[in-house]
Amino acid sequence: MKLHTINTGLFKLDGGAMHGVVPKSMWNKVNPADDNNMCSWAMRCLLIEDGNKLILIDTGMGNKQNEKFFSHYYPHGDDSLQKSLQQLGFTNKDITDVFLTHLHFDHCGGAVIREGEQLKPAFTNATYWSNEKHWQSAIQPNVREKASFLKENMLPLQESGQLKFISSETSSELSDHIDILTVNGHTESMMLPLIRLNGKSILYCADLVPSMAHVSLPWVMAYDMQPLQTLQEKELILQKAADQQWLLFLEHDLHNECCSLEQTEKGIRSAEVFRMSEIQ
Repeated sequence: MKLHTINTGLFKLDGGAMHGVVPKSMWNKVNPADDNNMCSWAMRCLLIEDGNKLILIDTGMGNKQNEKFFSHYYPHGDDSLQKSLQQLGFTNKDITDVFLTHLHFDHCGGAVIREGEQLKPAFTNATYWSNEKHWQSAIQPNVREKASFLKENMLPLQESGQLKFISSETSSELSDHIDILTVNGHTESMMLPLIRLNGKSILYCADLVPSMAHVSLPWVMAYDMQPLQTLQEKELILQKAADQQWLLFLEHDLHNECCSLEQTEKGIRSAEVFRMSEIQ
């Protein structure tokens, strides 16, 4: 089993929204904002070679949206999903499974491509995995989340017949080496894969802990639907992660791919920082 970091590019989001109630005087030191109060974030995905399976976790935002859409999010950087796969010697056709932690556009946009006027799954030989509770909340979104759930990122997966729902958190449908933690603070039934590799456990944090700074409990995004629930979920999961020495894989941190945790007088904090290539 091998794990590969897949960089799909950078984008910008409002610094205040990403850091919630934390004052700018604090967060600007670790995630400096531009003149428009926007901070750059990674869209860092993970590729898992597991026997005869090639599993991609999340897909970034893709490139099929129009210029007006991208003007809100300023995609930049030299990386793309296809470029990162090609650097590892893979193509879209090699992917057997695409696991979507949740269906916000910056996590699933690359799952669907546009060919002329047609929208179709980017990975023609893959099974796409979501869960039924999250899928229903995404296709019938509340007003606050509507801008993040785009039908063009989701419905082509269902229409193609390639979409399946994970049936349980201990299901072996995806892999015997992956368990799934489900959390509800950020959005309904977001899934966090916990990957076991050579005696280590690596938690793909998605938007529960989008960056290393968000390890600190009060750092909860204003984007979260239920911020107090996020706070409780972070506290429980990070305590377990610290106790059991899990490593965190950080999807949105601009500079840091992975970190370990330690218990301090101020609570659980990040400890050592790693690249995925260094922990295998």
